[in-house]
Amino acid sequence: MSSPSIADAFWAAPPIARTLTAATLVLSLNFWILPIINPGYFVFVPQLVLKLWIPQVWRLVTGFFISGPSLGLIMDPYFLFTYCKALEVDSSRFSQPGDLFVALVFICSVIMLLTGFVFGGGLLLGPLLLALAYLHVQDAPDGMMTFFFFSIRRKYLPGCMLLVAFLMAGPQEALKQAFGLVAAHLYDFLTRIWPSYGGGYNPIRTPQVVQRWFARPSGASTTRSYGTAFQSRPAGSVGAQPQPGSSRGGGWTSGFTSGAWGSRGPGRRLGGD
Repeated sequence: MSSPSIADAFWAAPPIARTLTAATLVLSLNFWILPIINPGYFVFVPQLVLKLWIPQVWRLVTGFFISGPSLGLIMDPYFLFTYCKALEVDSSRFSQPGDLFVALVFICSVIMLLTGFVFGGGLLLGPLLLALAYLHVQDAPDGMMTFFFFSIRRKYLPGCMLLVAFLMAGPQEALKQAFGLVAAHLYDFLTRIWPSYGGGYNPIRTPQVVQRWFARPSGASTTRSYGTAFQSRPAGSVGAQPQPGSSRGGGWTSGFTSGAWGSRGPGRRLGGD
C-alpha cells in the first residue's frame, strides 16, 4: 500500500486550517524571498483600502498572511496550522459549520481597527496568532503544555508569546500582538462569558448562508477529540431514520404498521379476565 502524498495530506486537513496556512506560505515566500509581485501590495494600509479611486480591498485579507522573516517563515505557518486545526477539529465551541469562520471575521476586524488606528496599518499575522492561541487554551486553561523547553499551564501561553515578542521584536510589535489578545477576549466575552454568567445573549451567530458554505454532505462524519459528529440527514430524505415517538398518537408503537396488527387495542393486565 502506497504512503499518502503531500497532496493527500493537504486535502485531508481541515479546510480553514489548510487554506490559511497555504495562503500564508505562498504570500510570505513572495514577500521575503521571491518577490514575483511587489510585496508592498500585501501590507494592510487603511488609506489605500479606503481611497475612492480603485480601493485596494485585498489588503484587508493579505495583511494577515505575511509571516515574520527568517525563522518566522517556518514557525508562523506551523503555529497558524496548529491552532486553527485545534479550534476547527477539537474545540466544542466551534462545533457548527462556519463557526470558526465567523469568529475569524470578527477577530480580524477588531485587529484591523486597533492596528489601523494606533499604527496606521502593518502586517497582522502576529496578532492573529495570539488571538488563536488565546481561544485554543480556553478549552482547558489549567492543563499543562510545553512552550519551547518549559512546561507551563495552558492559560499562560498568550502571556509567554507576548513576552517573546517583546524580547525579540521590541515593545511596538508586542503592543500590536496584544491587539489580538484584546480581539480574542472580546469575542470570548460576547459569545461565552456574557451569555453564561451575565445573563445576556450571544450577538455573534453564524448565519445560515455561512453554515451552508461549510456544511458537509449528509451522513458525513467529522472526528473530534470528544467524539465523532455526523451530519444529519434532512427529514424525509432517503436513508433518514425515523425519530422515536414521531408516529401519530405517540407512545409505544408496534413493529407492524399495517393490517390488523397496525392498531393498538385497549390491552389487558396479565392474569386478569
